[in-house]
Amino acid sequence: QVQLVESGGGLVQPGGSLRLSCAASGFIFSLNIMGWYRQAPGKQRELVASITSESNTNYADSVKGRFTISRDNAKNTVYLQMDSLKPEDTAVYYCNAVTFITKRPLFDLWGQGTQVTVSS
Repeated sequence: QVQLVESGGGLVQPGGSLRLSCAASGFIFSLNIMGWYRQAPGKQRELVASITSESNTNYADSVKGRFTISRDNAKNTVYLQMDSLKPEDTAVYYCNAVTFITKRPLFDLWGQGTQVTVSS
């Protein structure tokens, strides 16, 4: 199937760490820009981090210096290492894959999401 499956979420104490994984299947992973988004209760979904096929990265200001996105094309997997977690990081985290042709998205796929809860 063409899908993205997130894993690694859970409950963590403030200041702790989690590593999210997103396993891709059914499409050419290496050609896609991969991203992690999150949506907190009552909030809009926001981009957390993205990584291109050449491993260039971008981060939301709120997570710079704390989160790291990476990809392993051989394993068709993208990761989000989250350190120094704060309660405001609590959200459902979604993996996304997109391919652009002349700046137009021709492929846009979302995972089902994984819950991250940061609480004492």
